Amino acid sequence: MVYDILVAVAVGMCAAMVMLLTMLLLVENNILDNQGYEHFSDLIQHSFSYQLILQVWVGLWIVGFFLWFWRNGGQTIGMRAWRLRLFSTTDKPFGYRRALLRLICSFGGLGTILVLFDFKSKQSLQDRLANTEILVLSKEDNHHSSWGKIQE
Repeated sequence: MVYDILVAVAVGMCAAMVMLLTMLLLVENNILDNQGYEHFSDLIQHSFSYQLILQVWVGLWIVGFFLWFWRNGGQTIGMRAWRLRLFSTTDKPFGYRRALLRLICSFGGLGTILVLFDFKSKQSLQDRLANTEILVLSKEDNHHSSWGKIQE
């Protein structure tokens, strides 16, 4: 999780930079209202609506990071480093809807604590609710040529 958090923070920082530059250009060219502030930094610090836009934008990129990697290959960058892969436990295809359910049910990693108390199946809350499981791969199975869609 630590590896993925570091990557997600980097994705969020890049997304924020793109949005801040876009907003700066729009404010400087009088397309967006500067709300009476002289400097763009003052506007961003004091405008609830601009802060909200920025936070939603960054949040969508971070959510998109996890959903895309889980849906396309079953591994995030951190999961790949630890040879972990997400598999479906049902016959239903693993789509973006189930990936989003899995992300929401993880509660920022708190759903993983269930693994400590589930002695039998060692499944997290998000895996139980999304009908998925995390398996440890061999070095050969973790190779990039073995990547593909999650087995259905």
